Amino acid sequence: MSLPSQMQAVRFIPQPGTEEASKAEPADIHVVSHDVPQPRSGEVLIKVEAAGINNADLLQRIGGYNVPEGATEIPGLEIAGTVAVAGDGVTNWSVGDRVCALLAGGGYAEYVAVDARQVIPVPDQLDLLEAAGIVETAATVWFNVFMTAAFQPGDRVLIHGGAGGIGTMAIQMVKAMGGYPIATAGSEAKVEYTQFLGAQGINYRTEDFAERIQEITDGHGVDIILDIVAGQYSEENMRALAQGGRWVVIGTQGGIKGPINFLRMMAKQAVLTGNLLRPRSAEEKGEILSGLVEHIWPHFVDGTIDPLIAQTFQLNETAKAYERFAESDRVGKIVLTM
Repeated sequence: MSLPSQMQAVRFIPQPGTEEASKAEPADIHVVSHDVPQPRSGEVLIKVEAAGINNADLLQRIGGYNVPEGATEIPGLEIAGTVAVAGDGVTNWSVGDRVCALLAGGGYAEYVAVDARQVIPVPDQLDLLEAAGIVETAATVWFNVFMTAAFQPGDRVLIHGGAGGIGTMAIQMVKAMGGYPIATAGSEAKVEYTQFLGAQGINYRTEDFAERIQEITDGHGVDIILDIVAGQYSEENMRALAQGGRWVVIGTQGGIKGPINFLRMMAKQAVLTGNLLRPRSAEEKGEILSGLVEHIWPHFVDGTIDPLIAQTFQLNETAKAYERFAESDRVGKIVLTM
């Protein structure tokens, strides 16, 4: 297979007069010509068909998410495509295999090189566009809810941001694995959507979600919280937790600081922890993805879990895709196509 030497890729370029992106002046989005990466030993080169958009990508644009050491500045944490080259030492992938991958960056491009341990097969029942929108979100949920918080069937799981990409995936995964999802959202339309997916929905703008959870659970509280908000709702989260509950923070949309009643935390014997998936090693990501393929992929195969792709944009429409991603009425995933 003859490969081109150049490819199209997205780069964030700070506006003239600024040294780096900021919330006031986010970096401009440009599609540029870039060298096709060469796979090193243990890596595969993937011809990218589609790439999922995640909040971390938008944060990177405004300088709010540092690129891990050694990773490319090209954004994009999840892709699907076909294997173009298998590097030295790679025996489990062949040219033409349909795959998706969890990346530290580089997904917004026509080709990406990635450690083979971060690559998993695309089920025959999914097309590559669908697969591009599930691997990062599903891996995030698997790592935080099922591995870190030690989910057990019957657990009540509170999912903040229930209508977003991670939220809709978490609802479906928790339900498929025998749990009871409870999701917060900021509008009645979004609450209805979470209920359609199988969650008990709560409008956090009109209800005290901690009080509502006590009603829903007959005073038990939730066993696990998957939290993309933190900050201003910290005390409500602690009130919502059950005895021995596990609260996992994966985002700070509500701020990086918040009040916590540590006496309540001690009395409940609660566990509070936080995680980032992007900086994890290839070995750790491989372990996470192995669990995903074993336990969650069958639910995509039988249709129990739906990828829920909301909208697609071409690579040169990345700026428009970001605008849509940020709109308050969006539900599900946004995907770029090459």
